[in-house]
Amino acid sequence: MTNLPKIITSRRRLLLGAGAGAVALAAPSVWSPSRAAGKRIVVRDDGGIYTKAYGAVYYRPFTEATGIEVVGVQANAEPVAQIKTMVDTKSYTWDMAKISWPAIQLLTTGGKQYLEKHGLESEPVVKSIPAEYASPYGVATNVYTTVLAYRTDAFKGRKAPQSWADFWNVADFPGRRSVRKHPFDTIEEALMGAGAPTAQVYPCDLDKAFASLDKIKSSVAVWWTSGAQVEQMLTSGEIDMLPTWVSRAQSAQAAGAPVEIVWNQGVWGADNWSILAGSPNADACREFIKFASDPKRQAALVEYFPAGLTQPEAFNYVKPEVARNCPTYPDNIKAGLKIDPKYWYDNQAAVIERFNSWILA
Repeated sequence: MTNLPKIITSRRRLLLGAGAGAVALAAPSVWSPSRAAGKRIVVRDDGGIYTKAYGAVYYRPFTEATGIEVVGVQANAEPVAQIKTMVDTKSYTWDMAKISWPAIQLLTTGGKQYLEKHGLESEPVVKSIPAEYASPYGVATNVYTTVLAYRTDAFKGRKAPQSWADFWNVADFPGRRSVRKHPFDTIEEALMGAGAPTAQVYPCDLDKAFASLDKIKSSVAVWWTSGAQVEQMLTSGEIDMLPTWVSRAQSAQAAGAPVEIVWNQGVWGADNWSILAGSPNADACREFIKFASDPKRQAALVEYFPAGLTQPEAFNYVKPEVARNCPTYPDNIKAGLKIDPKYWYDNQAAVIERFNSWILA
């Protein structure tokens, strides 16, 4: 079992060599004090631990190094409508946002582009980010994963689930189950639960997915709708096993809950730094993105949470016992399924309607 509580409480000992001092690396030299004077960029992030970590590792050090103020603001997940309104009205509450691949797809497909091309592909600090994370409209900063999590006390003395097929096998793996009340990830899990290998999940066979969901529906005790609900259920022991965003399972671990994470067949995607089209501070945003993409600086995030580091070199500055809890640790990412944002762009409305009808049936 992972030892996340000890990892988090001892976080200041986790970095090798560079330590927290990694955040004090040199700033992009292109910004002279006179050019930076009065500059400010506003960045939408996920709030909570992300705002705290980014403030310490990215925002304040960037301001100290360049003179450009960075303000982090929390907003709803996938703020596509908000970004469209800002760009359409040219009234920029934000200059940049941390958003997922599906959000980028929604904002850049069609007649109008709501995001700027970052144009940083040739920058060494961006070029070293793996191509599988790349997008012309966003620089990947964190990989998130939906995993299978279970309470070890519920499986004491017997085999615990290690795949979605096990989760779907209610006869051999009895226990109180919870599933997300939304088709995102749930459809993919249902297909893998029915035996589809990760390479054959997309395009999703919806008839097969819903037939698979039919088999487990009566065994689902709770259809969850929020990460906070997941944490509460895992911590209290209300649920024995469920699919969840890994950060929520790790938070339950940190609170002392006997929770284990199964990285096998985790469904993963990337959050990206994306610049709003037409932002008057686009160039300052580009400098921030380069600053925040430095491997040593990324590594400093693990002082706050097991980040999905997008710079492979960042793992050189993270202790192995910490690295194993990160979504992009090679063994974890290799065992997972990469989200197909285009599939969901093309099909989400129809699939959500079918899923909602199925839930009520």
